[in-house]
Amino acid sequence: MSSNQVSNEMVDTNNDSKISSMNKNIKFLFYALGIGIFFTVTTVALSAATLGTVIKNFKDTPTSKPSLGSKYAESIEISDVMMHLKELQNIATNADGNRAVSTLGFNQTLDYITSYLSTQTDFKVARSYFYLRKFIIGANPVLLTSINGVETNRTFSSNLSASEFYFMQYTRSANFNSFVLISPIPNLGCSSADWLAASPAPAGQVALVKRGECTFAEKAALASQYNAAALLIYNDGEAPDRFAPVFINLGQSNELPALSLSYNLGKQLADAAQNPSNNVGVRIIIQMADESSYPVGNICADTPTGDVTQTIVIGSHSDSVPAGPGINDNGSGSAANLGLAVALARLFKTSTYAKYKYRVRFCWWGAEEIGLLGSDYHVKQAKISTVVGERLSDYLVNLNYDMLGSPNYIFGIYDGKTANSDTPVTALPGSNKMTALYRQWFDEQKLPWNYTDFSGRSDYGPFLAEGIVAGGLFSGADGTKTLDERNYYDQMLGQGMGGIAGAIHDPCYHRQCDSIQNINVFAYEKMVQAAAYVLEQLARQDDLKTWLYPAAQIAKLNDQQKQQQQQQQRRKQNYNSMNEYFGYPYY
Repeated sequence: MSSNQVSNEMVDTNNDSKISSMNKNIKFLFYALGIGIFFTVTTVALSAATLGTVIKNFKDTPTSKPSLGSKYAESIEISDVMMHLKELQNIATNADGNRAVSTLGFNQTLDYITSYLSTQTDFKVARSYFYLRKFIIGANPVLLTSINGVETNRTFSSNLSASEFYFMQYTRSANFNSFVLISPIPNLGCSSADWLAASPAPAGQVALVKRGECTFAEKAALASQYNAAALLIYNDGEAPDRFAPVFINLGQSNELPALSLSYNLGKQLADAAQNPSNNVGVRIIIQMADESSYPVGNICADTPTGDVTQTIVIGSHSDSVPAGPGINDNGSGSAANLGLAVALARLFKTSTYAKYKYRVRFCWWGAEEIGLLGSDYHVKQAKISTVVGERLSDYLVNLNYDMLGSPNYIFGIYDGKTANSDTPVTALPGSNKMTALYRQWFDEQKLPWNYTDFSGRSDYGPFLAEGIVAGGLFSGADGTKTLDERNYYDQMLGQGMGGIAGAIHDPCYHRQCDSIQNINVFAYEKMVQAAAYVLEQLARQDDLKTWLYPAAQIAKLNDQQKQQQQQQQRRKQNYNSMNEYFGYPYY
């Protein structure tokens, strides 16, 4: 849920003016020191300001802990969770500065989580693997076009605005020895009808598709389904920033050579191909240096008691981006998840804390930063599993914790009303209830909170898409804190606690400086406590399944959805009738 580089220039000195040189070096030293101090202060100022206010408030309050409305939440010590974060920082520091997938840092992160769970809990810990392929381009791709016998070597550049085409992430290799005909796909290539209507048929040809309506991956899947030899997707030219080729991620499942084209080049080829006598064709050369596979691990730890057919899933991703150690994104979620698991295991060993009637599954997903791949793999496996306790139908809810300690934080609660329009209606009532449950805790603790969208940028996505209720917390990434937001937090928490208006929530998001110093400990502790409270509230429900999936409400939503689909179908029929009457697109 990328980092700046600073370069230093060598300064030649004159041997006859050593004193002058020394003065220059001293000035340069002070200048460099000043720059370093500036960035350091920028990185820690937000957390330091909050910490100072917290210390002052702490001195003015009694030493007894306030009630958190949850024995589970009150049992968690932030120092224990911070210990895990420090260990993740140590792992990154000793492993080339990051914990990205397919690195020593990532594998040691999994080892640490697995080892700690095995020694500190009696949970059933399982590590599963899925395989990804590497994507390393060996040389710049080549695209030659032929229109009515005129051959042109098209321009490639890493500067997209100067390039006519660009490679797509996870393209396959290609080396066309001769020109292959273009098959322009009508409309936007988002339905089988579009591909069946193409002339010439796409089988064995290079499919040319315009951007729009459906995802790039969906276009690629249809191209594979209709046996295209390669895929070209061109921009739509509908805005000034939609003329150049774009960098597209087709996903690990793509098996076609694929290039992204500028709008001008795509339109030129599409227009020329309207006349079959132009024999519009292309030669494509894409050389991959490495397409080998590598394993990526997920970890899940199950409580030894509780109904396995009614499971609460707590998830966070364990990988960082390559740019840095990823201590907020998402060491904070990983450590919180680990702290929650260990605290629950300890409570279960006491005689005063009743075990839950529902199984709780704590999971750490791999490869979130390259496309939610770990959680997506897990959901797909659960969808086809017939093993009791491993089936998708055994899951009641997914709680997602991704970035909980942002320095210019918000107490962000995922808003069930913002789920994608194509989310199955079964997930909607329960997701709204999850939103209200988190909000209840912040209100009871007299803490501020914000709604945050289910934007699809984290691991709740695959669960929601399959109709599983979801909820969670988020302290902010690259969004900007508004003045109203800052004032609201100041009013609720005290002057100076609201952060900095006009600054992004995490200035070190996806950067090298996302280190242990990037964590706002005050905000982080509250988020972990809220997570514990919500889990306990869910686990104490007499009939959690009925509470999350109210049949009458879901039936009503289903009826509304059917009515909307019927209205859309009628509008489409009217649209087609007008086109036939007027002989051209009416809208």
